[in-house]
This record gives sequence, C-alpha cells and structure tokens, in this order.
Amino acid sequence: MSKLQAVTPEHLQRLKLEASAYFGPKVLHEALLRLCQACGSDSLDRFEKTMVDQIEAMQGERADFETMKEFAIEQLYACVREVSCSPKMKQPLEEAETRRTPGRSEEPKTLEDQLQAGLEDSFPASDPPAVVSTAISGGAKKLVGTDEVLKKQREEAAKNNERS
Repeated sequence: MSKLQAVTPEHLQRLKLEASAYFGPKVLHEALLRLCQACGSDSLDRFEKTMVDQIEAMQGERADFETMKEFAIEQLYACVREVSCSPKMKQPLEEAETRRTPGRSEEPKTLEDQLQAGLEDSFPASDPPAVVSTAISGGAKKLVGTDEVLKKQREEAAKNNERS
C-alpha cells in the first residue's frame, strides 16, 4: 500500500503546497538559467517584467490576496537577482562593430601586417627579459641579458666595418 493512500485529503493538499513551496523556486531558478543561456540575459528582464504584470493583473477572492501578490513579486525579484548573479549566467556578447575603429581594415593579412609592425616598433621592450639559471650539472654558462647581447652585436658590427 502506498504512503499516499493512507493520508487524508487535507494532509495531501498540505503536502502539495509544501512541495510547491520547496521545489518551485529551485525549478524556476534552473529554468531561468537555461532561458538566459539560450536567449541571453535580456530575456531575464523581459520575463521579470511580464511576470510582474501578470501577477499584478490577477484577481482573487481571498482577503489577503494583495499581500500574497506582493510576496510573489518579492520572491520573483529574489529569484531573478539570484539567477543574474549566478556564475553559470551567460554574459551578453559584445558587438564587435561598436569596438571597431572607423576605417580599420577587415583583411586578415593587413591586420597581421599591422600587428607585426606594431610589435617591431615596440622592440626592445621596456622590461628586459628575466635571467634564468638552472641546476643542471656540467658547469655553469655565463648568462647575459639583452643589453649585453646588443652591445656585443654593435661591437662585432663595428669590427666588420673597420675591416671593410
């Protein structure tokens, strides 16, 4: 015999209400996350506005119905706020067109050439490379930085010019 067959109709009604109160917000939260992941975060704002309008438009015969509507809207706001702060929330994609510089080329080759030229113009970098040593046996090698390498290249170039 099932556990539900032994309960009274009043007890069954109370269980249904408790199940709705407990699981309803969890279901709504997950549904809103999936809505946002599929349609973007602006769909959350539209959902919230539509639901508030629908709740406010509802009519009931209970004396405390207006208070119930206020609580429902408060719960809706809390759920929407929780979903919008969730790390699972899909962030809206930024429109690339709003970031583009007017007249900028769309050709990948041109963009690559511009990047390469920019990198060459910034060499040598303002921060010298870090000198790294190892603990490999067999003797240490003399480690030199960028300044020493450039100085040595200039000296070799000067010697070659004198020979010519």
